[in-house]
Amino acid sequence: MHNPLTHFDADGQAHMVDVGEKAETRRIAVASGRISMQPATFAMVAAGTARKGDVLGIARIAAIQAAKRTSDLIPLCHPIALTRVAVAFELDATQSTVHCTVTAETVGRTGVEMEALTATSAALLTIYDMCKAIDRGMTIEAVSLQEKLGGKSGHWTAAPPTGKQA
Repeated sequence: MHNPLTHFDADGQAHMVDVGEKAETRRIAVASGRISMQPATFAMVAAGTARKGDVLGIARIAAIQAAKRTSDLIPLCHPIALTRVAVAFELDATQSTVHCTVTAETVGRTGVEMEALTATSAALLTIYDMCKAIDRGMTIEAVSLQEKLGGKSGHWTAAPPTGKQA
């Protein structure tokens, strides 16, 4: 029987997937997540007045760096040559939340979902790290893949959320 988990061989042993025969195509992945914080913390982040400096600027660099280092962090990820990593932040003052969206791109034989997810996580963790001295209760939530394009499986988008968010 074929194992649907591609990182395990027929004997159930972990292995790196062989992508040698796959076609090189343009591949794009979009991931997002958010961090919620106290209103005073949010105001400081939004104004750029954190004691450690430009929180969102540093978080953007952390995301790009994390995307480039994903294969060092996730054991079975292939090292890939990224052609673009874009990081966007959206500030929601009503919820004291920073939303992060990362788009990762490559031309290659394997997708960039893990790079986009890792970059999103690193951006949010960097925000936490830079603000934890004043707000240890921040929560990182909803880190997820939103869209992927390219490769054999084609175009995929996340289902829209249903109901109200908590």
